[in-house]
Amino acid sequence: MFDHILDPTGQSQRTAVQERAVARRLPSLAGARVGLLDNTKKNAAPLLAELGRLLEREHGATVTIQRTKHAFAFPVDDPLLKEIAAVSDVVVTGVGDCGSCSASAAADGIAFERAGLPTAVICSDAFEVTARAMADVHGDAEFEFLLTPHPVAVLNPDQVKARAKELLPVVVARVTEQASR
Repeated sequence: MFDHILDPTGQSQRTAVQERAVARRLPSLAGARVGLLDNTKKNAAPLLAELGRLLEREHGATVTIQRTKHAFAFPVDDPLLKEIAAVSDVVVTGVGDCGSCSASAAADGIAFERAGLPTAVICSDAFEVTARAMADVHGDAEFEFLLTPHPVAVLNPDQVKARAKELLPVVVARVTEQASR
């Protein structure tokens, strides 16, 4: 009988005992630099791009970087994390729309938070358990990620825009002090 969770990314020994990943929240997004990290899943890029447009238009933020991971099943690598962190005040990443991508999205969020960047991680609700297990493996069982109805991959362009509009308030609340008020 096994008494621990195995991390499919092979990262668990590196992150076994660390403190919770909670970066300082911004007072607002006015003037904030936003980094977007697409995990290659279908509709992730257009959803994040639309969220970026909404953050700019409605909250005065500026999208400074939009990057795509090499593979959805692996956590963000250090060079990409550092590239995004160098030009961002907050990060929005996702979309966890399957088991391995939800797990790596949670790991990505924890990595960015530990680098000092408030991060909104978007996962579909069908994979909440998977994302939660990975957060636990990475030493932050209470890590907060945002849930959206599953699946995201089948949405048409108008539905992607509508979904971004629905997610906007929770993304803002996740990366700003708004949630604590």
